[in-house]
Amino acid sequence: MNDVHIPTGPALRTRFAPSPTGLLHLGHACSALAGWSRARSAGGRFLLRLEDIDPGRCRPEWADAAIRDLRWLGLDWDGPVRVQSAHLAEYRRTLDSLGARGLLYPCFCSRADVLAAGSAPHRAPDGAALYPGTCRRLDPGLRAARLAAGEAHALRLDMAAACRVAGPLDRIEDGQGRTRCHPERFGDVVLARKEVPASYHLCVTHDDALAGITLVTRGVDLLPATDLHRLLQALMGWPAPAYAHHPLLHGPDGRRLAKRDGAASLAALRAQGLDPREVRAMAGCR
Repeated sequence: MNDVHIPTGPALRTRFAPSPTGLLHLGHACSALAGWSRARSAGGRFLLRLEDIDPGRCRPEWADAAIRDLRWLGLDWDGPVRVQSAHLAEYRRTLDSLGARGLLYPCFCSRADVLAAGSAPHRAPDGAALYPGTCRRLDPGLRAARLAAGEAHALRLDMAAACRVAGPLDRIEDGQGRTRCHPERFGDVVLARKEVPASYHLCVTHDDALAGITLVTRGVDLLPATDLHRLLQALMGWPAPAYAHHPLLHGPDGRRLAKRDGAASLAALRAQGLDPREVRAMAGCR
């Protein structure tokens, strides 16, 4: 435990990274304020990133609305806003690096194929169906022929090979210290699809490393993904930040606030006449 260090002071660099798939709600405010207040009280830096890598779900108007809402709450950030869709070539280079080392393989299976691979497929820590490795075992000639024919495919990480390269991994969690990571529980995760050129997992680890993030502040729902992110950091030689996962906000029904469940947006609360101080208090920050 003596080697566990949680950054503070000027060394603290954290971020808020929403996906503009809808309007921000109180849960987003809670997460943004958790990082912002920690950085500002420590004299560190707070960055803003828009994770708009999925063109089918993200919209520019929601990105603009997110920035307006954060400013209305009284948040500021250091440096320009990082917009992921403007940096696809950087993520492609990371994929090419992994592929050149034999750590990626093309997967031609649809989501339905994965689900149909077993009557009760195993689940990864994030709830996704665990891939059975069908295309990892494809005959090389058949694989090459399908690629040459232009057949649609995803790129999956060969988890067993990746874990052999990375070796044992751990992470540092604020308040808990050092904990062993088990990325193998995710199986051969998808790192790119035709419709989404780079996965959340790849983009977030790339951008945190590029920005020099030293403390990742985010909701506890993303805690399981940290093991996978540590693996990608190790494979790419990126530094490992410390982590601080905060509790989630829940509505009166006990369910966590989420866009898909119609959580009241910050814009709606503003339209009701609430001022930023009231909304900050509702989000758990005075």
